[in-house]
Amino acid sequence: MIDAKALVGTHDILLITLDTLRYDVACRALAEGQTPNLAALLPGGQWEERHSPGSFTYAAHHAFFAGFLPTPVTPGPHERLFAAAFAGSETTGERTCVFDTPDIVSGLTRRGYQTLCIGGVGFFNQQTPLGTVLPGLFAESHWSTRMGVTDLRSTEHQVRLARELLGKRASGERVFLFVNISALHQPNCGYAPGATTDSPETQAAALAYVDSQLPPLFAAMHSRGPSLVVICSDHGTAYGEDGFTGHRVGLPVVWTVPYAEFILPADSR
Repeated sequence: MIDAKALVGTHDILLITLDTLRYDVACRALAEGQTPNLAALLPGGQWEERHSPGSFTYAAHHAFFAGFLPTPVTPGPHERLFAAAFAGSETTGERTCVFDTPDIVSGLTRRGYQTLCIGGVGFFNQQTPLGTVLPGLFAESHWSTRMGVTDLRSTEHQVRLARELLGKRASGERVFLFVNISALHQPNCGYAPGATTDSPETQAAALAYVDSQLPPLFAAMHSRGPSLVVICSDHGTAYGEDGFTGHRVGLPVVWTVPYAEFILPADSR
């Protein structure tokens, strides 16, 4: 595990959630060479299998922002990267960065970080009171229909905005950037020519598109300095398994998610 406690204050932090991405889809796409850019960044070139704390976006992200990122599938307890202080935590260790705040976003704000949210799915759209809860944790939040689930170029738009926001920050100003990637969420059949319904295959096609759009974001982070990066799914989804379609149900394809954490070094040029 990365020593997050030692890195907060000297490293930018990038959290990307690949909304609704199944672990099996992510691994198959990786093995078939559909995600070469992610493959080059993942520790050991592989996704880590983990369990999500929530079965849908709202619940999972509430947990994430309290420091409860997806949990390793092996028996624990497992030390966490971040935590909001509370008595009796069995997963807060010497390398955990602990904040005396109700969430890690406000905790990072207190540590001098600029907190930036780029939304994707509806829980980040700021169009209803419910849609303001999660983005409301951040000092600056952004969303538009171009970044939502109905735009087939959503990731391109999200990455372009991220680069613009990062470009406005001084290199010595620490940033916590959160990006919720919407392209994996239904409907994703538009990424597979001829497909009319969503499936693991169309989600893999959506992931290949996402992979093709991410390099400029990593280049922008790389140019600012070293970063602690976490990339994971918030939950999976069912495509007919056991008769279920969708998520917010207790199925292995829903609670099992891909996860990676690594240090992106500073540009040495």
